[in-house]
Amino acid sequence: MPNPDLFSKPEESQSFTAGQTIFREGDPGDSLYIVAEGQVDIVVGNQTLETVRSGGMLGEFALIDDKPRSATAIARTDCLLARVSRQHFLALIQRTPLFALQVMRVMADRLRRANARLQD
Repeated sequence: MPNPDLFSKPEESQSFTAGQTIFREGDPGDSLYIVAEGQVDIVVGNQTLETVRSGGMLGEFALIDDKPRSATAIARTDCLLARVSRQHFLALIQRTPLFALQVMRVMADRLRRANARLQD
């Protein structure tokens, strides 16, 4: 997983308290977040799809397809997130192609887990 310090300036880090909504399903997606500390639940409806832990990434779908957020993100614990704006994201992909591969791996893993849940 990416190191938050590599992708964000200190002023782009945001703290959230347990239970606080980071973004909601349907919101415009102008950034992704890397969890520097704590845990974040990804929720659709009343179902928690996954818990993203330190070093994990969330919110990348909206940057890839330029559509509204597909889920809600809620701080499970107090957490510190590194925000990566769309502009910074595009610059990172140009400068560091392996970052793009990491993002695709996260998305592929989420899709595989979603498919496995549908088969259960």
